[in-house]
Amino acid sequence: MRFMILVKATAASEAGEMPEVSLIAAMGEYHQELAKAGVLLDATGLQPSSKGWRIHYSGGKRTVVDGPFAETRELLAGYTLIQVRSREEAMEWARRFPAPFGEHADGEIEVRQLFELDDFESGPEIERFRDLEASRR
Repeated sequence: MRFMILVKATAASEAGEMPEVSLIAAMGEYHQELAKAGVLLDATGLQPSSKGWRIHYSGGKRTVVDGPFAETRELLAGYTLIQVRSREEAMEWARRFPAPFGEHADGEIEVRQLFELDDFESGPEIERFRDLEASRR
């Protein structure tokens, strides 16, 4: 089972403020523990939305909208992707996640399970994805 731990952005992260060294150390230690346990798939911080864009789909057309985006509470500042045996194990790892902006700063993470190919009804479309997955290994 794969889960993504999503770090919600704040006004400070959207302003491009870099984390303090102590927070970088805590995140490094946490991610090292994940790696030692064999559950870490990927992890990184994200640049502010001012350096990104969105693609808006409407009426069969695509429109590019450049950042920054106003609703900070809807934005992400980073993520950690893990693969574990159960929801409970994912929850235990998430509880150990360091406070994303320091112990005394407000912050929030969200944890979401990823779909697996086995969650979908088998068919040629899914087999195409299985072939892609196999070719990446």
